[in-house]
Amino acid sequence: MNSSKKIILGMSGGVDSSISAVILKDMGYKVSGLFMKNWEEDDTNNQCSSKKDYEDALRISKKLGIKLSIVNFSDKYWDLVFKNFIIELNQGKTPNPDIFCNEKIKFDYFMNHALSLGCDKVATGHYAMLKNGNEINTLHMPLDKIKDQTYFLYILKQKIMKDLLFPLENIHKNDVKKIAKDFDLKVYEKKESMGICFIGKKDFSRFIQKYINSKPGLIIDEDGHELGEHHGLFNYTIGQRRGINIGGKKGYPDKPWFVIKKVMSNNTLIISQDESRLLRNGDVNISKTNWINIIPQSNIIYHARFRHGGKLIPIKISLTSDTSVKIKLMESERAITPGQSAVIYKDDECIGGGIIDA
Repeated sequence: MNSSKKIILGMSGGVDSSISAVILKDMGYKVSGLFMKNWEEDDTNNQCSSKKDYEDALRISKKLGIKLSIVNFSDKYWDLVFKNFIIELNQGKTPNPDIFCNEKIKFDYFMNHALSLGCDKVATGHYAMLKNGNEINTLHMPLDKIKDQTYFLYILKQKIMKDLLFPLENIHKNDVKKIAKDFDLKVYEKKESMGICFIGKKDFSRFIQKYINSKPGLIIDEDGHELGEHHGLFNYTIGQRRGINIGGKKGYPDKPWFVIKKVMSNNTLIISQDESRLLRNGDVNISKTNWINIIPQSNIIYHARFRHGGKLIPIKISLTSDTSVKIKLMESERAITPGQSAVIYKDDECIGGGIIDA
């Protein structure tokens, strides 16, 4: 019976964490909510305001009859997530702050704080599945493969997984929205947060220039012909098509342009109209690896995702150190991008991953 077990649920004010509360209550748990504030500079137009999100979470918790508390990790977020995000942008990489946040804040400071309040387990509204053994815990894809968020969770450690619940592991997103509608929880109409929450729908370039070293430079083709000027390499990522603002150029076919390389040494953006130049074959190096349960073996074929929602690519792995590996691609993949994560799977189990170096 779950009636005596206390669960603290991370509530964001969105539909997924709200319906996680409904599911946990239906399972008989004693549920309390905990809202995490990570950013002090709220968006004044309410497009990604933590104040508005907290108000939504508070309204939902009252409707469901659960207590909601708030904890502020803005200082930790600044030191452990945002500073690293800026450093990597300055290095020409495309970092993923959501993964940094999960590793450094949500499944560390937030989870330890929740456990210190006397709960039996901590829950979040991620679409992922946990399987708990006597000593070993494993992470798996959820029922809803489209919403699968294991890409963001490869950083999980064994020591915390026994205290963790993912209530949405066996439900589809459409059913989550239906439950919210049945309970008249208006968050089913709320748009999902996309990208970096503290930036929201604000102009990324204008926002980030307050924190990053930015200067204009040349846009060239692969033969070195000048095509235009960029306004900071941080605005671009490998494979990007929109926002290059080149337009029709005399002597070039009427085809789209793609970012294929950022040269930090001379502040140059290289673009091409040949999309096949984005296809990667051969080896990919990753570092800062985390292996949840098993260390991969060199004689086994695994699969890897190189972006959230990306296709699973068959690979083999060679360990190069305790924290780095070389991935051998067995199929080509498009736009593998330094700073993003390569996440490794054995069947439906997420076994870990690391940061793409080159």
